[in-house]
Amino acid sequence: MTLRGAGFWPRAARAAMVVFLVIVATLLVRYARAIDWGRVLETLAEYRAGELVMAAVLAATSFLFYCSYDLTARRYTQHTLPTLRVMAIAFVSYVMSLNLGALIGGGGFRLRLYSHAGLSPGRIMRVAGFSVFTNWLGYAVLAGAVLAGGWLSVPADWPVTPFAMKAAGAVLVGSAVAYLVACATLHGRHLRIRGHVFHLPTLPMGVLQTVLACCNWLVIAGIPYLLLRGQIEYPVVLGVLLLSGIAAAMVHVPAGIGVLEAVFIAMLDDRLPRFEILAALLAYRAVYYLAPLLLALPMFFSLEAHYRIGRTRAARDARSPPA
Repeated sequence: MTLRGAGFWPRAARAAMVVFLVIVATLLVRYARAIDWGRVLETLAEYRAGELVMAAVLAATSFLFYCSYDLTARRYTQHTLPTLRVMAIAFVSYVMSLNLGALIGGGGFRLRLYSHAGLSPGRIMRVAGFSVFTNWLGYAVLAGAVLAGGWLSVPADWPVTPFAMKAAGAVLVGSAVAYLVACATLHGRHLRIRGHVFHLPTLPMGVLQTVLACCNWLVIAGIPYLLLRGQIEYPVVLGVLLLSGIAAAMVHVPAGIGVLEAVFIAMLDDRLPRFEILAALLAYRAVYYLAPLLLALPMFFSLEAHYRIGRTRAARDARSPPA
């Protein structure tokens, strides 16, 4: 009996996804039953204004880094949209990606807003691809360093050995290094995918991508570290956040609801009471997901209104007789 690769692998991926979702759901139910929700609310009420302000500053810094991805992509794709317009589109797109998922949020909103700004679909695709790749490039470097350095220990009942984790870390760091080597040696060569042409950036731009994304992930990890009040070592918080990030990306759950909590509780259950972990994550969601969403929505409608006004004005000018 033979298996056709085109049919077998999609079915295997779907089966693995179902298994992963079942595992996450099981963990959520088990943890939810064991959490003292009254203590969670009490812990949330104990956060001082200064702590929340500092968390908000870190969140704002992270979104500035996200905007820098699209600004770097502007240079990569050589379009000429104004800086503030690019930053507004990037901010709305990344906030929607975090809250609604990458396809609907980041992809759909970026396509709509950049199209309204006058970019072609091909150029928008290159901007989006460059920005997404930049984000995961930084992820690979940091996750690889955490795993290879042995800073993250998984629960004893997980079927993952320390050697496997270090090997995975080495592969991640190696992939990032290979990309930079390719930028240095293959810059200028073109790759055609589904009718779209891509080319590797220069080595300085590749290094810039890596630095920006690494800084962004480091800043993001600073938010739960701050809200956990330094009770867990920063490299451990960074490693758990990175692990939850890839888990949320795998299951495509909007805002990673449940996945983030399940991973943090599973990894830190022996270090802190569950109600403290959950309180920190709820505060993290309020600062990093909900508050930016409340800013992004009016910004999106403002961009839409600006586009509609411009289109109406252009149509009126086209109908006006020449002087």
